[in-house]
Amino acid sequence: MSFRSPAGRMPCLVLLVALGMPVPVLAVGSRSVPAPVASRSADTEYNKGLQAKAAKRFAEAAGDFRRAVDIRPNFPEAWNELGFASRQTGQFAEALKAYDQALRLRPDFPEALEYLGEAYAKLGRLEDARAILTRLSFRTPYLADFNLRRVCRPSAGSCPDTQIPSH
Repeated sequence: MSFRSPAGRMPCLVLLVALGMPVPVLAVGSRSVPAPVASRSADTEYNKGLQAKAAKRFAEAAGDFRRAVDIRPNFPEAWNELGFASRQTGQFAEALKAYDQALRLRPDFPEALEYLGEAYAKLGRLEDARAILTRLSFRTPYLADFNLRRVCRPSAGSCPDTQIPSH
């Protein structure tokens, strides 16, 4: 439907508005309306990462968690999960950095402490693992006890002085 007048399309737009028909709003000089861009949120990326983690797609999960912390750098849960996914893909340096950041944001974060202890153990850094897992024992003794027993084998002489505090 095109009614042209010397003034251009103005009468046509007035007619469409008067009839109650939708009228596209165009920027000056444009011919089409750009599609809206869906905004990404840290929570959306985090949730995508959790789904990928559950499906054991750790590289994909790491990317999702990385985007979450890029959007919201003060997101300790996302940093922790980035550490976990990175560790699962063998990216230990990235994992340690992510756990450190999670613990900077939330110093007594039990899951980050547990995962950091596991990462240290996997790297053969048993003294660091014991220190972290002992620190965890004051917050969640059951997690620390389980992990210390996995990391430290007193019968092998690797943890002669490790005592798990009782609460």
